[in-house]
This record gives sequence, structure tokens and C-alpha cells, in this order.
Amino acid sequence: QVQPVESGGGLVQAGGSLRLSCVASGSIFSINYMGWYRQAPGKQRELVARFTSGGTTIFADSVKGRFTISRDNAKNTLYLQMNSLKPEDTAVYYCLVGTPTTGYWGQGTQVTVSS
Repeated sequence: QVQPVESGGGLVQAGGSLRLSCVASGSIFSINYMGWYRQAPGKQRELVARFTSGGTTIFADSVKGRFTISRDNAKNTLYLQMNSLKPEDTAVYYCLVGTPTTGYWGQGTQVTVSS
């Protein structure tokens, strides 16, 4: 399918871990620019982590040292490993394949971190 599909969200205690997955069609997974964004209620959507067009990674300052991003080309799957979760990480997390304006967005998966 063209639209990416996220999974792996849920409710965790502060300090816990979650791994998010994003599956997309092979026809678009060849795009190098892809990553994860998140949005809390009443707030703007923000970048969490992404691959650059050159294959390197970029992380938001708030998640550096805690989150990692990876991909499995054989499975057309993008991952976000989230460790040492904090209540401020609570948001809907979205997968993006391509650029924010012309790419493909998933429907999002809820991550809730309790204190």
C-alpha cells in the first residue's frame, strides 16, 4: 500500500521503552528521506528523528541519547526505538516517507508515558 502504517504505540511508565514500526509500499520505500514526527494535543507537529537524503540521521535535541532510528529494506519497515521515556514524550507519532509537503504520512500511533 502507498500510505505508511504505524504500529507499536501504547502506554508505558516513565523510564520504559517502546519500539514503533512503519511499513510502506516498496514503490516508495526507496526514498531516502524518511523519519518520525510527533504531535501533542494543541501543539505543532515536530520532528523526532529522520534519515537525511545522504543516509545519515538527525534527532531532536529532546530525544538525543534516548531514541534511535533504523530501517529494514527487505521488510520495507522503518523503526523508532524509544528508551528512557519521559511524560513529555506523550504524543501521537507519525511516520513520514518523503518530504513533509510531498511525501506519504501514516495515520499515527499514540504513545502515552505515565509518571
